Order: sequence, then structure tokens, then C-alpha cells
Amino acid sequence: MTATHRETRARKEARDLIHRNVDRIRRMEQWSKRKRNLGERIAEPVAQFCGRMSFIWLHAAFFAGWIAWNALPDLPHFDPYPFTFLTLCVSLEAIFLSAFILISQNQEMRLTERRNLLELQLDLLCEQENTKMLKLIHAMAQKLGVSDEDDPEMAALLEAVRPETIGHEIETAFAAH
Repeated sequence: MTATHRETRARKEARDLIHRNVDRIRRMEQWSKRKRNLGERIAEPVAQFCGRMSFIWLHAAFFAGWIAWNALPDLPHFDPYPFTFLTLCVSLEAIFLSAFILISQNQEMRLTERRNLLELQLDLLCEQENTKMLKLIHAMAQKLGVSDEDDPEMAALLEAVRPETIGHEIETAFAAH
């Protein structure tokens, strides 16, 4: 097998690996979306629409039309100044929109929390694998007589990582400030 053929094969394997990983993430996202209840399914598109500039322009045009209709002379006024009915409608809309947005944010927070837990689990597994590989390499280096026993950093890296210890250190450091 030529070097070019190996490189081409390695690139294809890397693309395939990336494709499989992206597909796994896509399936996880789909699973998460299927687990949502009806309210969460409704809240997401409402919150997405309300977060667009078109929502602002639509409201600006609607309010301008409402106020103009009820302020201009020679038109029948269904909500004369001070536009009490408009105030009621806007207040009710604000209540419902804020509820939809909060539901959408809660769903996103749960999804982010699950992703963070998955990432933490994968990071811990990688750390355990790296520690194991480092121990094996260190043992091989000792057999070959190239080990540096006086390296305190190497000794620290050969120790298994204790997430609870690191978490405690972080909490202590941030509590002090």
C-alpha cells in the first residue's frame, strides 16, 4: 500500500468517523425533541418567531394602525385615547409570550444540562484512558531505561484524576473571592 493510498484511506476513515458522530448527535437531538410535551412543542416556534425582527415590525405596524384608527378624526373609534383595550391586549400578549419564552428556555436548559453531563462523562472517560496510556508508556520507558523518576509532574499525571477533588478545589477557589 502506497503512502498516498494510506493517506486517502485515512482521510476517508476520518470523514466516516465524523459522519457517524454527527449522525449520533442528530439522533440524540431527535430523541430529545420527541420527549417534549405539547406545550414545549408549541412554545419553541412561538419563541423563535418572537425573537425575530419581523415580529417587531409586525407589532409596530399593528400598533401604529390601531392608534391611528382610534386617534384620527372622522373614523369610528373602537378604543379611544388612552387606548385602554390596546393596553389590555398588549398586557395579555406579554403574559403569554413570556410564558412561551420561559418554557422554551427551560427546555433548552434541560437539553444543555444533558449535553454537559454527556460531555463530562466523555471527558472523564478520556482522562481515564489517557492516564492508563501514560502509565503504559511510562512502564515501557522504564523497561527501556529512559524514564525520568525525578519528574514530579510525571508522578502527578500518573495519578488517577478524582473529579470530586477538582470540584472541591474549584468551589473553594471561587468561594474565597
